[in-house]
Amino acid sequence: MIGASSFAAPLSILDEHVDSVELYIPKLGVYNSDELNYEAIQIIIDELSTCNLETSIHAPYFADTPNYPFEIVVDLSAMKKLHFRLIEESISLASELGSKAVVIHPGRIHADREHSFRKMIDALKQLADFALDRNVVLGLENKEGTDPENLCCDYAELLRAVYAVDSPALGITFDVGHANLTCRSDQALLRHFARQISEHVVHVHLHDNHGCWTDEYCGDAHMAPGGGCIDYSVLKELHDFKGIYNLEVFSLEDVLEGKRVISEIL
Repeated sequence: MIGASSFAAPLSILDEHVDSVELYIPKLGVYNSDELNYEAIQIIIDELSTCNLETSIHAPYFADTPNYPFEIVVDLSAMKKLHFRLIEESISLASELGSKAVVIHPGRIHADREHSFRKMIDALKQLADFALDRNVVLGLENKEGTDPENLCCDYAELLRAVYAVDSPALGITFDVGHANLTCRSDQALLRHFARQISEHVVHVHLHDNHGCWTDEYCGDAHMAPGGGCIDYSVLKELHDFKGIYNLEVFSLEDVLEGKRVISEIL
């Protein structure tokens, strides 16, 4: 199943070209400051009812860029009551919609990496329990290793987190673009990365880059598949994956190009 993120095009347009939409909560305009606007959510639900689209949800996360609403920044290594509520609202929406996965980002490294990791695990256990009660699966996303403050960039730490939480409600969102940056464009390493996490993958993010740090988003360019250096035959390492291959790109043009590239491989 090939999908696209909601910021790529209106839902009615995406409905013509893909099977699923990832509702990207921070860019949906459904929060007034840190308060969820339920009327805005209902409008989206009503629009989805006219489409033939499966859904996944991208929950709020940590970002320090000007186009991200700072009121809903979430760092899984430094959670407060508000931050749990923000993620739980995404989980509840996923439960209402019957969404295939809720994407969450790992925490950030603060003064001590191990302490930050343990704080993230504590938060993940609480969120996984909340998700399990609502029949929702969380996908912990691997982040790009070109940003040294990210946890869970390499497959070993990502798997360590999943095993530590040990819940059927927590799997992995395999972000191929982020893994390519972590592997520094070495495609053999990228395939090894995919093989190691394959049995835990519940959702996939597809976008391309050149596998190296740049001063813009640490190299995380989010180009259409085929625009960078990734060999997308890496997807064949995900044995028995039946979930959504979500094109995390910024335009309908890139969705269509990415769909062409991925469809040839799949």
